[in-house]
Amino acid sequence: MDMRLVLPLVLLAACQAWAEPLVVRCGRLLDPVSGEVATNVDVTVEDKSIVSVGPATGAKPSVDLSRGFCLPGLIDVHEHLTGDPTNSGYASLGLSIPRQTLTGAKNARITLLAGVTTVRNLGASGYSDVALRDAIADGDVIGPRMFVSGPPLGITGGHCDENLLPSEYHRSGEGVADGPWAARAKVREVIKYGADVIKVCASGGVLSKGDSVGAAQYTLEELKAIVEEAHKLGRKVAAHAHGTQSIKDAILAGIDSVEHCSLIDDEGIRLAKEHGTFLVFDIYNDTYILSHGEKDGLLPEMIEKEKQIGKLQRKDFQKAWEGGVRMAFGTDGGVYPHGDNWKQFPLMVEFGMKPIDSIRAATTEAAELIGLKGKLGRVAPEHLADLIAVDGDPLKDTNALGRVRFVMKDGKVFRNDWVAAGTR
Repeated sequence: MDMRLVLPLVLLAACQAWAEPLVVRCGRLLDPVSGEVATNVDVTVEDKSIVSVGPATGAKPSVDLSRGFCLPGLIDVHEHLTGDPTNSGYASLGLSIPRQTLTGAKNARITLLAGVTTVRNLGASGYSDVALRDAIADGDVIGPRMFVSGPPLGITGGHCDENLLPSEYHRSGEGVADGPWAARAKVREVIKYGADVIKVCASGGVLSKGDSVGAAQYTLEELKAIVEEAHKLGRKVAAHAHGTQSIKDAILAGIDSVEHCSLIDDEGIRLAKEHGTFLVFDIYNDTYILSHGEKDGLLPEMIEKEKQIGKLQRKDFQKAWEGGVRMAFGTDGGVYPHGDNWKQFPLMVEFGMKPIDSIRAATTEAAELIGLKGKLGRVAPEHLADLIAVDGDPLKDTNALGRVRFVMKDGKVFRNDWVAAGTR
């Protein structure tokens, strides 16, 4: 059964109300910090938060997940909920901002039901991600908790400019800003219109026309200005950077996380470790782009660029992990179909991580990156009540993270397949 489609019976069964406090009984519960799994545990939830975690009592729980393996709601720190892979290349030119926002509402629901309860949305047109974030927070649509960037900042003609139309259209990306002071002004502008985080394009990219994937774009001076302005205004900065020099420039500028990191070298790894910079490798995308990119409408040059860097990115992921850098889980959702975020976990294990490391990247490490350590990333007292349950043991096989059967966010149950199947 394809759970990307919301099943009315599942939602009706799952979104029922219980008198507080609500007690969730977990057959097994993972603590990502220790890596230990407790059995037969009761998690007590009240007013969106976890108030206690302890051995199950004889009382009947509000929700019985005795068959499940419970863990914190997953966090994906690099998403594009308002985009779909089939809206790639020239097809993207036919999409209005309202249409992208409605696409985001669809994808938000899919993503939440797949067990991702928090996302950092890094790049969206027309502040469509701001609208989506606010609609989810107000309860108008179903979706993960969102931290959004609005339009990403970039140079004229760079990865985050609009390069698909000829010159007579005079089309420019919303986040284009050249020079340190113009870049500072753009930081102020996107914050004015609702950005929680600043996204910058420090190098060329794969899914853009006319630029080299590894070429440096923003200068070190410009990146420093962006970081200084963002940090002064209480925002973190994420840098799209495939290129070797751009990765190092981003780290030296004080960027909080570097995305993609495809061509990182030994010096870049050393700098990331020295500065405590989070690295975010989207290593599942290569599989999807090379198998579906042409059908989805990607330009031949885009597919060719992916062929150039995909394998190098995975090799550098392994090298960086072995080098001791901090990593957070980010998948670049929207390049592949939403809801398939879990498909990156097995690759993270294949290229060097233990299963618990990959889960930490999507829980405790991701929570620290987005500034919510102590509130997200664990099923523990004083944390927000984000909890999922899967069928299987993800510490033995991370494919189990693709078999989500229960989703709670902020103490509200959005999915419970076991209830729907009459197996409470």
